[in-house]
Amino acid sequence: MPVQSLILYPDPRLRLRAEPVTVFDDALRREADALVAALIRVSAIGLAGPHVGWLARVVALRLEPGMPATLYVNPEIVFASPETAPQTEGSVSMPGVSDTVERAVTVRLRYDDLDGTGHEIESEGFEAACLQHEIDQLDGIFWIERLSRLRRERAVKRYAKARRAA
Repeated sequence: MPVQSLILYPDPRLRLRAEPVTVFDDALRREADALVAALIRVSAIGLAGPHVGWLARVVALRLEPGMPATLYVNPEIVFASPETAPQTEGSVSMPGVSDTVERAVTVRLRYDDLDGTGHEIESEGFEAACLQHEIDQLDGIFWIERLSRLRRERAVKRYAKARRAA
C-alpha cells in the first residue's frame, strides 16, 4: 500500500470496525510499513489502519519523535484498571481539535507481531491512553464519541471553523 492520504472526519469509514488479521505475510508487512510511513509523515503518536483506509486491526505507535514505531496486530485489551485519569486527546483525522478524555490508567494488552507471534504487555499512563484511543478507532469508535454530547458538539464546531479558515 503506498502512503495514502489520511481519512478525515466526518468520513463514515472512520466508524467502520476493522477486520482481524488472519494472514501474516509479506503483504501484511508492506501494509504495516506504509502505515508507519504515514505515521512518521504526519508526525503522529499513533495511527490505526482505518486512519488511512486500511480496515485491518493494526496499530502503529511511536510515543516520541525519532523513536521506532511499535506495531500491534489484532490488539485486544484484556484488562483495564478501574482507576481512570484525564488525557488530552485529538486525532490526525480531525486536526486542530483536542479535548480531555477519561481513560483507564493501566491496561493489559494482548496482540500479535507481524509474524503472528502472540504477546502480552501491561501499559500505564500516556501509553495506555494511546493504546485505548487507537483500539477504539479499530472498533469504529472515533475519539469524540468518548466526550459528552455538549463537548462533542463543540469539538465538531471548532473543527468545522478551522476547516473553513484553512
